[in-house]
Amino acid sequence: MDLDLVNINFEKCIKGWHLINSSVINETIWEDINIIIFNYVGIEVYSKSNGSHLPGMDIDSSFGKISNKSAKYSKNKKSIDISSYRLTTVCSDNNYGNISDIIDEINKRKNYDYYSLIVRNENNDNIEYDWYMIPSNYLILEPDSYEWKPIISKKGRKIDMQIGWTTNEIDGSKMSIYFNMSSQLWIHINITDEIKKFIIASVKIINKPKYNYIELYEKLGDTI
Repeated sequence: MDLDLVNINFEKCIKGWHLINSSVINETIWEDINIIIFNYVGIEVYSKSNGSHLPGMDIDSSFGKISNKSAKYSKNKKSIDISSYRLTTVCSDNNYGNISDIIDEINKRKNYDYYSLIVRNENNDNIEYDWYMIPSNYLILEPDSYEWKPIISKKGRKIDMQIGWTTNEIDGSKMSIYFNMSSQLWIHINITDEIKKFIIASVKIINKPKYNYIELYEKLGDTI
């Protein structure tokens, strides 16, 4: 993949979106933009999810199978949190489950080669976007890289009861599952220098759209 060409087209797509939109780019929008960039850099797209909320692969391409995610940097761009599968079939309030089955279920659903992450940092009207392309088998993204333990509630009506699962940290990254959040897997990624090596494109924009949809229509005419 020609990274210079990727960076150029990433910048064009992000700036193009914000010519008419002030809303930040979420996962559904990112899937469409990711496909446009792939097309412009010579990567063939075989199929896409069309914004489906089903877990797993979003884009199948000649570069590989992709899972699209969006996230927002924490303060000072130190970390991000991304959500993944709902695991109610293997762990919940009614069935805490066991880690072996939970890890097997996570790995069974991982039918893609890369996480394609668009991560933003907002500062008033300025938005910085970074595009990470991280192999799905990278150490901190593998559930069996960690040591898992129950999360025990320390207050409320469920005091001293298990309310989820969490892990140790690897270079500041970890995983967690909370039963009251549909047993969704959350991945906390600490932004180390090693993680920054997976940034393949970046852009900074001023979030002040130039057109609204009516103005755009009037500018281009009835071409649809």
